Amino acid sequence: MSESVVKRVDAQGRIALPISWRKEWRSRKVVLRRRGNRIEITPMEPHNPSDLFDSIEVPEDVDLSDPHTLGKGFMKPRGNEIP
Repeated sequence: MSESVVKRVDAQGRIALPISWRKEWRSRKVVLRRRGNRIEITPMEPHNPSDLFDSIEVPEDVDLSDPHTLGKGFMKPRGNEIP
């Protein structure tokens, strides 16, 4: 479903999004993307922090006590990934 609404931009660059659209969102944060002469507004869905548990694989040869080697360990390409 596609809807269009014409809105005026105020002197500070603000626009008001229709409340009927915002009511469908679960967050008050949005992502703005500039695509040429268009602007895309996408609501940010909230994430539960526990969804991130076990989502990162740490190489075995990384020293977890040294933040510098830890950061470099994540930068190493693994498997079929393109470096």
